[in-house]
Amino acid sequence: MPIYEYKCRECGHKLEVLQSMSDEPLTDCPECKSATLGKCMSTPSFQLKGGGWYVTDFKDNNKKPENKTEGSKSKND
Repeated sequence: MPIYEYKCRECGHKLEVLQSMSDEPLTDCPECKSATLGKCMSTPSFQLKGGGWYVTDFKDNNKKPENKTEGSKSKND
C-alpha cells in the first residue's frame, strides 16, 4: 500500500497516511477539523538497489573505453 502525503490548506498541517489505492482521499484535517485537506505531490522515498534493475543492468553500456596508448614507454625504460 502506498503512503500518501496530505497538507491542510487552512492551517498548513502535514501528514502521511498509508492507504490503499482504492480508498477515498482524506478531506478533513485532524488538527483544525476543516475540510481543506489535499494530497501533495512528492518524490517517492525508496530506491531500487541490487542487480536486475534497468539502472544497474544498462548503466555502463554507453561508456566509451579508455584510450590507452600502446607501446608508450615510461621514463625509466
